[in-house]
Amino acid sequence: MPPATPAVPACDVWWADPALASPALLGLLDEDERARHARFRLAADRDRYAVAHSLARLVCARAAGCAPRDVAFTLHCDHCDRPEPHGKPRPAGPAAGWEISITHSGSRVGVAVARGLPVGLDVERVAESRDLEGLASYALTGIERAALESRPEAERTGGFFTYWARKESLLKATGAGLSGGLTPITVSGPHESAAVLSWDPPGAPDEVWITDLDAGPDYRAALSVLAGGPVPVTEHDAADLLKSCR
Repeated sequence: MPPATPAVPACDVWWADPALASPALLGLLDEDERARHARFRLAADRDRYAVAHSLARLVCARAAGCAPRDVAFTLHCDHCDRPEPHGKPRPAGPAAGWEISITHSGSRVGVAVARGLPVGLDVERVAESRDLEGLASYALTGIERAALESRPEAERTGGFFTYWARKESLLKATGAGLSGGLTPITVSGPHESAAVLSWDPPGAPDEVWITDLDAGPDYRAALSVLAGGPVPVTEHDAADLLKSCR
């Protein structure tokens, strides 16, 4: 299959269910990934990991026009001094030049891929049982907490996870992850279109664009791209792509 080289910047997001995990998918993982997969105690965690990381190889191979096993990943972190490899995965080999972001929560696994544009994808399962008050103090600014508390009580849990997904997608796009801190960022309210209202340095990128995605009624999802304006996004069901490996 020839490489997918977009004429204009664009992003593809692939969604999958961890129930699609199969032994064949483990053959797409490298040695370190298989070792990490084996360390998960719960089968559900192993399935999410296997689907997420095999799907990352499959979508990169599709984009680059190469075999999935030819795709490698290197880990990059520009935000700390830890000596061991860690941080955001970046495609290498035939898929060099593409950017990806991996996310999973509950029964949703997602991979975003774009050519030359750092991306951040996050999905969160709306969980009523979580300690929202404690999480809000860790994740939200005063402006955001006031906006959330102004909403009807029935909307607050979903609204909180909208905030979280937006903010984590932004941090994943920069490569900082949650170590970059959630409270330096203020985003628009969950009842408004996704937008960055402020981002305190250090860590704030020069350009960023963010949008919400529909991951299902019990989930909140967001995509961020380090770009100066809107980026066309195409969402895909990854079921057939994963089943092709069986």
